[in-house]
Amino acid sequence: MSMQTTRRSEPDLTFSSKELFDLAVAWIVLSVAFALLFEPIHRVAGVTVGSFVTMIGLSFVTVGVAFLLHELAHKVVAIEYGQLAEFRADYQMLFLAIMSALIGFLFAAPGAVYHRGRITKRENAMIALAGPLTNHLLAVLFLPLMLFGGYLGLIGHMGVLINLFLAAFNMIPFGPLDGKTVLTWNKAAFGAVFAVSVILLVGFALTFGFW
Repeated sequence: MSMQTTRRSEPDLTFSSKELFDLAVAWIVLSVAFALLFEPIHRVAGVTVGSFVTMIGLSFVTVGVAFLLHELAHKVVAIEYGQLAEFRADYQMLFLAIMSALIGFLFAAPGAVYHRGRITKRENAMIALAGPLTNHLLAVLFLPLMLFGGYLGLIGHMGVLINLFLAAFNMIPFGPLDGKTVLTWNKAAFGAVFAVSVILLVGFALTFGFW
């Protein structure tokens, strides 16, 4: 007697025009929000137009890598599990990101990768974990740049900080954030990843400063 196993077919990794538009809008708005957080415009005496524009440029690079690869990780893992997956921006949350940055705190929930298809709780949790774990890896890759001076060092510092922030923030067990999905699946796994994410963020901030 032979036994055959069936494997779910994997959709192709493709991007619709709507998805690309939403990714671009979320990328731009998050970059501006992080720039406002790092160079707040209410500190008029210490911030020039030039320095703020420079900060937007630096944010565009570092936030772009952190945000886009976070969402791409969700999408790739979802596709591996046979899901149809696309990113959709949440324009209300993007507005909140700008408003919160203006008062000194960033609520970064620009949207999400929505997927559909038959899936288990564990697979759903793996899709959720892919984003924060990708940010951890990116933080490690940005870290050596801090050894250099000038803009390269700034990119390194911002790259580590932004990725650690996104990892910790997304592991909060609230609403559409990744932490809630992981917590629903396994409390121990959630606790471990959330604790490590927070410890790394706080440890980096205390050692090197937020800015």
